[in-house]
Formats: sequence, structure tokens, C-alpha cells
Amino acid sequence: MATPSVQETRPPVLDSTSQPPNLFDGTTRLYINYFCPFAQRVWITRNVKGLQDKIALVPIDLENRPAWYKEKVYPENKVPALEHDNKVIGESLDLVKYVDSNFEGPSLLPDDPEKQKFAEELMAYSGTFLKEIFGNLKGDIEKHAGPQFDYLEKALEKFDDGPFFLGQFSQVDIAYAPFIERFQILLQELFNYDITSGRPKLAKWIEEVNKLDGYKQTKVEPKKMVDLYKKKYLA
Repeated sequence: MATPSVQETRPPVLDSTSQPPNLFDGTTRLYINYFCPFAQRVWITRNVKGLQDKIALVPIDLENRPAWYKEKVYPENKVPALEHDNKVIGESLDLVKYVDSNFEGPSLLPDDPEKQKFAEELMAYSGTFLKEIFGNLKGDIEKHAGPQFDYLEKALEKFDDGPFFLGQFSQVDIAYAPFIERFQILLQELFNYDITSGRPKLAKWIEEVNKLDGYKQTKVEPKKMVDLYKKKYLA
């Protein structure tokens, strides 16, 4: 799918010293963190639908959060969150669906009922995928991560009308992209484990996702990400 190519300057990160934006003034705002893969899902959705002018990005410093974020925006005090129509909603997969359904731009879910059913299955499985890998970063990576990437390789074989999970780029690719991005770098760096080895469909998927401007603009800086995850999971 052709995605609008809008090169965007990243807004400055808001921390505990920052003033809030003019909340509930009719502006639609997506609260994210530049390193959070869950927030990245919704950020990608916004970008590939060409909504850069319709949804403002508000990056939050999760290490030094502004008090007003919890008090006035999102009591859960995490990202992502979307301020839209005088309400704030959260949870990344819900927001991917919400932004896709409630805003203009190309639909990220095909009409084909079989593809829709498979989309639900893959979206639901993403939690297991993450748990199995994040939960075992100190264990036997081949044993725990291998079957997860094999699952994705098999899923990519189901539809042959394109390189993505449903053939064409969809909500499913968005659900997995931030995490595959991180795991590819992280597992290579920490365990010399290549997630694409023996998985040609996954290798092709990564290559194709990386051609999408809307995704490329959301990518994390590898060294910072590796340092962050080492601190969080391996300390």
C-alpha cells in the first residue's frame, strides 16, 4: 500500500518540569514515549493512515513523568493514550483498531472474512509471543524464542498475495513490528541469535516493513534500546 511520505520533526519530550498542552481543546493527541513499543504501534497506525496533521504527538518521559499526565490525562499513567472527542482511551491494540476505524486514510483491515478471522487470532497471540520472549531473556533463547519466530514464519505462509501477515499491510503487521524490530537487534546483540535464519518469509517481511515511511520514522535508536533492555531485563 502506498503510504503518505511526511517527514516529521519529532516534538520535544515532556517531563516533570513541562507544562501540559491545552487539554481537551478539540485537538486530538497521541501520548507516546519514543522507546515504548506499545506506543509505537499506535504511532505507526497514525503515520501509515496519513494522520500527521490530524493527530498530534505528545511524547512523555516515562522516567520522569509530568504529574499532570496522571492527574488530568490518563489515570493509568502509562502510554499510549489517545485524547479524542473529550475523552482519553488507552491500550495499544485497542487504539490501533480505534484509530483505524475512526479516522480517514486507507483501511488496515481487509474485507475478506477469512483474513479478518486470522487477524483476530494473530492479534490475540501477540501477548503470548511477547511473554515467551521477554520472560525468558535470561534463559534458553533458542528453546523459548525459536518456536515463537517459527509461529510467525508459518503465519506468513498462509496468504500469498503479498509479503505481510494478511498479504497486504494491516493491523497485524503493526501489532508485531515494534517487537520484531527490537528482538532482531537484541537477540543478535546479546545471544548472537539471528531471528531470520531459516525463516525466509520473516526475513522478507522485515525487508518490506522497512520500506514503509510511516514505520521507518518511528524506529528506535538501536544502541539506546539495547542499553535500556539490558538494564531492565538482565540487570
